[in-house]
Amino acid sequence: MKNSKVETLAAWVNESRKIVFFGGAGISTESGIPDFRSAAGIYQQEKSSPYSPEEILSRPFFDRHPEVFYDFYKTKMIHLHAEPNPAHRFLAWLEAEGKLDAVITQNIDGLHQKAGSRKVLELHGSIHRNYCMSCSRFHSLEDIMVMTETVPRCKACGGTVKPDVVLYGENLDNDVIENTVQAISEADLLLIGGTSLTVQPAAHLVTYFRGKQTVLLNASATAYDSRADLIITEPIGAVLGEVKSLLTEGPFEGE
Repeated sequence: MKNSKVETLAAWVNESRKIVFFGGAGISTESGIPDFRSAAGIYQQEKSSPYSPEEILSRPFFDRHPEVFYDFYKTKMIHLHAEPNPAHRFLAWLEAEGKLDAVITQNIDGLHQKAGSRKVLELHGSIHRNYCMSCSRFHSLEDIMVMTETVPRCKACGGTVKPDVVLYGENLDNDVIENTVQAISEADLLLIGGTSLTVQPAAHLVTYFRGKQTVLLNASATAYDSRADLIITEPIGAVLGEVKSLLTEGPFEGE
């Protein structure tokens, strides 16, 4: 896929020392995980469900219809066999090289950590953390998936277990927001990948960037395009895999 845009991105990555990646569903679709609107569309067809994806994944809906929420959540939001793709692995490699300060993700799948990333800020939580709403006991994803009840119940007190994911109508974690703002504002290169930048308030966070270059890696146009220094629309996994090849095997090696 060698082209001038990919080579430019490789050059910018090579010269940067404080890179931050801000990502969304598009980075995980290449691992076989559909974005939730697509998953909800499939669910609605299969179940003849009258509910919109925003309604299903809202806190009021969870409180009123936890059985419907979990039916959708377990069948369409959990992908136990999904593996990191070249984009996830590139970011983990970049962190190991001491060049990437943080991965900021709107995804809840944990694939960045599975790829080896350690500095991950999860704006919308994670499927791998679940807590009893009554006694706060932690339950793993494996705990949730093996339970026979439609709505998982706490092993200690029998209370309803809720995934540690941010539903519509819930606030983002303040500590995560503060760390995100700090990371973005201190970065010298901002990579934005696989997100349409439409989900608020998360999308607004990229406006805190004050560094050198902003790169958008997204298949479709976003409202942030006019602010980007470089826009690449090819699949993000292939692009970042090629960037890594250029950095490790090409003219940048050893610089």
